[in-house]
Amino acid sequence: MRYIGEQEFKTATRFLFLTMTIQVIQSDIKRLEKLSPFKINEPYLALLHRLEIKATAERRLLKQEMYKENIQVILSDKDGTFTEYTFICKGKEEKRRYFNPAIRSKVRNMIEELISGEENKTETCQ
Repeated sequence: MRYIGEQEFKTATRFLFLTMTIQVIQSDIKRLEKLSPFKINEPYLALLHRLEIKATAERRLLKQEMYKENIQVILSDKDGTFTEYTFICKGKEEKRRYFNPAIRSKVRNMIEELISGEENKTETCQ
């Protein structure tokens, strides 16, 4: 049963997974800078930095919206298989458990979404 509104839940989950996506992108940037797996790293680093900026800007807007609507997302519990988050909105509370491989899949999809936005931007500039 959903205790918080549909729109509030969408905003909170988008914020949650976007935060995870930014963490993955930042980790990849550090790894790429340290290991230099490609002969030419700069284009890949530039892409990752653009994705990070784009995701951070969207997260900032979501955070402002969450502040206005009094929405919070809190990590409740984590084990090897599941991660639980508590969503709080206007005094109502809802706990959701996510299967860790499903979280990974969602983050991968968000990265692909950010990249496809970059591709569309590049195509329109040409």
